[in-house]
Amino acid sequence: MNTDATVFIVDDDQAMRTSLQWLIEATGLAVQTYESADAFLASYYPGRAGCLLLDVRMPGMSGLELQSHLKRQGYRLPVILITGHGDVAMAVKAMKAGALDFIEKPFHDEDLLRSIHYALAFDQKHRAHDLARTEIAGRIADLTPREHEVMALVTEGQSNKEIAATLGVSAKTVEAHRARVMEKMRAESLAELVRMALLVASETALS
Repeated sequence: MNTDATVFIVDDDQAMRTSLQWLIEATGLAVQTYESADAFLASYYPGRAGCLLLDVRMPGMSGLELQSHLKRQGYRLPVILITGHGDVAMAVKAMKAGALDFIEKPFHDEDLLRSIHYALAFDQKHRAHDLARTEIAGRIADLTPREHEVMALVTEGQSNKEIAATLGVSAKTVEAHRARVMEKMRAESLAELVRMALLVASETALS
């Protein structure tokens, strides 16, 4: 578990905020509480590790509106919604829009803590994925234009002979470029190089 992670609680009910803070801090997690969506937005900056525990119904900007705002801004903070019985349909809609979970009032402490730990693990996994993609993209940026071409053709499954014919160079030249690509990308095998290319390509397609 990421020890730098914070559980952000946004709820207009002070008693609920305090109760949740005590419960979560008792497990060793860091907690920050806010009485409104605006207060949270004034304090939060993108990139902070953790998860957001969010009440659905609040004065001013609602929990669902805050979730939508964060999504539009490209923030990936996992969201757990706290809902009353009458808000379940809204919570399901929010989950379809990207929320990770919803907890119905009244809830069991164990259910809430289980959801929080899942959200933090989810956040940590995605941060590691983003870091790996950034590192790989940096290695690709260091390739020469010709090495870019060779890498693209290699990861499409073309042989050295086929690449040589495509680029109009000798197979030995392709072999040399391919060796430099493997070295610069720090790839131990063709399969690893393909995985790297797919990782960067999938993120590009989603952006």
